[in-house]
Amino acid sequence: MIRRKDTGKATPQPRVTDGGANVFADLGLRNPDQELMKARLTLEIFRIIQQRGMTQSQAAAALGVKQPQVSLLMRNRGSSFSVGRLLEFLSDPGQDVEVTADARRSL
Repeated sequence: MIRRKDTGKATPQPRVTDGGANVFADLGLRNPDQELMKARLTLEIFRIIQQRGMTQSQAAAALGVKQPQVSLLMRNRGSSFSVGRLLEFLSDPGQDVEVTADARRSL
């Protein structure tokens, strides 16, 4: 226990647990694999926009969306987009997109 000097009351220690490979599964979200995929795709879109030095307005024009949607992507709020749409965003700026499947689990 840690004691606070000002009150002398014990402060409980925070509980720490090791997470798994997918934070979305750890949080108990529905469709955690899909959410992880969206997060990875959104991060890649963010990196491309940053590397190219594009403004959000320029990125919106290149992606065919409105600037507020780019703002969502830049703040890693890709969950409002489908995986397919995020893949389209990646292919629109002239990127080569490669999708691989890992057969770790059965359907």
